[in-house]
Amino acid sequence: MTDPHANEGMLRLGVPLLSAPFAMVLVHGRGGSPESMVPLARAAGALDGAILAPRAAAGSWYPDRFLAPTRQNEPWLTSALQAIARAVEEAHLAGIPPARVVLAGFSQGACLALEYAARHPMRYGAVAGLAGALIGEESEVRVLANELRGTPVLLACGDHDAHIPAQRVNSAGAAFRAAGAVVDVRLYPGIGHVVVADQIDALRALLSDLPPLAFPSVAEIPSVA
Repeated sequence: MTDPHANEGMLRLGVPLLSAPFAMVLVHGRGGSPESMVPLARAAGALDGAILAPRAAAGSWYPDRFLAPTRQNEPWLTSALQAIARAVEEAHLAGIPPARVVLAGFSQGACLALEYAARHPMRYGAVAGLAGALIGEESEVRVLANELRGTPVLLACGDHDAHIPAQRVNSAGAAFRAAGAVVDVRLYPGIGHVVVADQIDALRALLSDLPPLAFPSVAEIPSVA
């Protein structure tokens, strides 16, 4: 079982990729599904672009907590990251540049979206971790490559979240900030492991602030005889 999520498929919603102004790779949490993320996507205005939402085998991306040593979550963790990579590649092949690709997720999905960006650094449109942090023991959280420079990164989590320690949210923010990302850490007092309205508003704002689409200059447009 080297790639347990390989045959689980992907939910595609919103605008067809070939005509979409942006793509969001949307990753569900443990016990969830791509379908369970649709209300969040709709509320954030993400259906104005293309949604690519991979599906986890048996509803779980990896068996242990995200705080465990990464080796304890293999091969599921690597397989989960490969599922995200397939979605990113699908957007790329449709002509959507990385700066118009948003990685977003909740809970396990948030951890995976952040971890994928850390392991595959480039200038993304945005990275949003709703109730998540970087994966692995504290000693495994590292300074990231500066290819993330300029990428907006949202880390939004309740400070009473029983699954995601606030300290790990802050350390993930520090790691992304050291890599040159534009980091927005939001810790909500008294809130547990849920999505709140402010997270949706912040995600909507990230989508509205995506870099403009690049259009060819007049010199590059072929003339018609």
